[in-house]
Amino acid sequence: MSETRDAALSSKAWPFEEARRVLKRYAKKPPEKGYVLFETGYGPSGLPHIGTFGEVLRTTMIKRAFEEISDIPTKLVCFSDDLDGMRKVPGNVPQQEMLAEHMHRPLTSVPDPFGTHESFGHHNNAMLRRFLDTFGFEYEFYSAREFYRSGQFDEVLLRACEKYDEIMAVMLKSLREERAQTYSIFLPIHPETGRVMYVPMKEVNAKDGTITFDDEDGTEMTLPVTGGNVKLQWKPDFGARWAALDVDFEMYGKEHATNTAIYDRICEILGGKKPEHFSYELFLDENGQKISKSSGNGISIDQWLTYASTESLSYFMFLKPKTAKRMHFDVIPKAVDEYHQQLRAYETQDAKGRLNNPVWHIHGGDVPKSDMVVPFSMLLNLASVSSAEDKSQLWGFIQRYAPEATPETNPGMDQAAGHAVHYFNDFVKPQKVFRAPTELEREALEDLRDRLKVWDGGLDAEALQSMVFAVGKERFDPLRDWFTALYEVLLGASQGPRFGGFIALYGVDETVALIDDALAGKLTAA
Repeated sequence: MSETRDAALSSKAWPFEEARRVLKRYAKKPPEKGYVLFETGYGPSGLPHIGTFGEVLRTTMIKRAFEEISDIPTKLVCFSDDLDGMRKVPGNVPQQEMLAEHMHRPLTSVPDPFGTHESFGHHNNAMLRRFLDTFGFEYEFYSAREFYRSGQFDEVLLRACEKYDEIMAVMLKSLREERAQTYSIFLPIHPETGRVMYVPMKEVNAKDGTITFDDEDGTEMTLPVTGGNVKLQWKPDFGARWAALDVDFEMYGKEHATNTAIYDRICEILGGKKPEHFSYELFLDENGQKISKSSGNGISIDQWLTYASTESLSYFMFLKPKTAKRMHFDVIPKAVDEYHQQLRAYETQDAKGRLNNPVWHIHGGDVPKSDMVVPFSMLLNLASVSSAEDKSQLWGFIQRYAPEATPETNPGMDQAAGHAVHYFNDFVKPQKVFRAPTELEREALEDLRDRLKVWDGGLDAEALQSMVFAVGKERFDPLRDWFTALYEVLLGASQGPRFGGFIALYGVDETVALIDDALAGKLTAA
């Protein structure tokens, strides 16, 4: 056994813990289908949000961990429930009135309000696949519409007819009395209007594989359950899909956790083996509200990638999946810098440490080296003091601090510089508020400026930090009041970088000029 596999079998990293649970399913013999199946589900009722991406990413991390501890082949399926009826019009898409005319039709039968795809469901599926392809995921995409229509689901649907009463008994226990009176696991799709119908069954004929019900106008209708004429309600659909595909693992948000026993039991009734599952906490917007596809609140995948790398988003997703996380623009700088800190740490870690490091799971063990010679948070401060409109303005500072760095040799640094300019202009600049120094702060700033004027210690960040510290220690208690003053007076922010590092990067003469501008009131005037 290799050192890495040995370490993986005892790793405390959550993807390995989940992977070991999946491996236990096949302790006695490998899967008859020849591979272990990981599944993620997506409801294309609205534009895919960042939580959907997180589900696929985290499942991929578990799949990679499984491949490290086992030689059994694996497969990842992304399943879109695009036969679901549209129950409300998303608030963040165009042509609201047009969409309202197609309520309760399957999402793949609703016209695309963007006018680019065959249907609204096809549009949202395409967006999801573009996001997944951007991150290089290896997956197979399954459409519920095709799954139902092609016959792949027929065997399980016919079995659902045979086991109808048993499945209904499971479902009725979870429903209120009023809902239970009209509930059926089968939802017919009207052959004329194309709408998904929520109607009680008059008969379920297991021999013929048909259902009989009354139309809204009272006309009795009989439809086969096969061929895409019928879809399952979402809870039975979960369990039926597990049985049909022989799913080994699926994760979902905590809102599904209370239904897990229902999904599992229906899977077993239909002849399947319940999969391993993992319930994660929800993503929240800046107001602490759950991120929703239909409302479009929170940060989108495209928005994150405007201000930071794909890897920083993956890093954020790796952290504490069992903890609810507020996901807004202000989490981006910290995620970028911590990701690169982990890259640098990885180089010196042993096998055990590397497998516990998030970057192993982000890159599947093929971990690159960080080329970020300046932290992202510092780039934001540089953009602030230089009022940068283009990343080339930042490279002048970067190359003085690290002469060997270039956009060509440090492509990650170059990308981050561009992201920092975008982030600064969109989020930092509108919030900048400079204030005038107090008399004590003015005295300290003048002392700092005078010491910098005669400084001959080069761009030694630690030595500069010690000097800044000494100026403050003579006057401020607590010392943090001095650093707060530096940030608020010179940078127009409530917090900021290690100031010695900032001087080393921005330049000694430039910092002297910045202090002079602040003392002259030019920053507050601007």
